[in-house]
Amino acid sequence: MTGKFEHNIDAKGRVIVPSTLRDELGEVCYVTLSIDSCLSVYSEKAWEAFRAKVDALPAAESRKMRVVFANTARCELDVQGRILVPQKLREFVGISKRVMIIGFSNHAEIWDIDKYNAVEAEELSLENIAEAWKELGI
Repeated sequence: MTGKFEHNIDAKGRVIVPSTLRDELGEVCYVTLSIDSCLSVYSEKAWEAFRAKVDALPAAESRKMRVVFANTARCELDVQGRILVPQKLREFVGISKRVMIIGFSNHAEIWDIDKYNAVEAEELSLENIAEAWKELGI
């Protein structure tokens, strides 16, 4: 998934999933916590792959993911292409009204727009991009 899209969350907590990401996410997706200050959105297929990795961990390790699974919402797209983002998840990462939805490899991310803009301002440099390519061996 790729691209970035600015949207608003409505008073009920719904946000439009951009059509280009909607095609990849499918009708059902999973919204969960991320290691960054955003929410990750996975298609059913990507979520099952994520779950399989957790299931393969030893019990002592997999327990660390307990709160992630407890705070994951299964979301279905409505006829207008929106998902309901649970209030608890929005509050946890500081999302209020304006969001940036980005495609990031096998999932999408939902960011508070100001937080995303700050991250992008810090990370978007030729030096950082060159270093990322180098780490990939390219």
